[in-house]
Parts: sequence; structure tokens; C-alpha cells
Amino acid sequence: MLRGKSRLNVGWLGYSPGLLLEHRQLFTERAPRRPSRNESSLASTLKTLLFFTALMITVPIGLYFTTKSYVFEGAFGMSNRDSYFYAAIVAVVAVHVVLALFVYVAWNEGSRQWREGKQD
Repeated sequence: MLRGKSRLNVGWLGYSPGLLLEHRQLFTERAPRRPSRNESSLASTLKTLLFFTALMITVPIGLYFTTKSYVFEGAFGMSNRDSYFYAAIVAVVAVHVVLALFVYVAWNEGSRQWREGKQD
């Protein structure tokens, strides 16, 4: 049994515990990764799309039932058949308003990103 050489000399392999500690310190000292312009642009676009998707679902349906029950049947005293018709018109108008808002926001967001990219 080797008494004096019980520790393995791995310096000739290019590995030493000191190198491992220096390597770990390099990773801990590195600054956190910032999202690039494309990633933040993609996240912003996705948020806008999800927001307007939720509006497209909730606003027309909510306006349909609200105007049918409270406005046309309640306040105006219309028949059930007439209130369906006019509530559907309100819902269709709401869909067009939400679509127009989406196009406006998407157009402005696209031109803003184009201007920022143009300045770089």
C-alpha cells in the first residue's frame, strides 16, 4: 500500500479543484440575461393578442344578454322576438368595434417597433 502517495495527482489531466472553483465563480458573477428586443416584442404582441381575444369573447356576449334583458325587454318593453334581433345587432356592432380597436393598437405597435428598429 502506498502511504505517501494516497492522494491522486490530477494536475496532469488539466483538472484541479482550483480551476473548478474559478469556473463556478465565473458563472455566479455573470449578469442575469436580459431578454432581447425580439423576445420582448413577441411577449408584448402575445399580451395584446390575448387581451383582444378575451375582449372578443366577453364583450359581444355580455352586451347581447345585457341589452336583451335590461335595455330592450326591460326599459323599452319590446317583445322577446324583437329583443333578440336588436340585441344581435348590438353584439355585431361590438365585434366590429373590438376588431377596429385591435387593428388600431396593432398598427401603432408595429409602427412603434419599426421606428425603434430604424433608429438602431
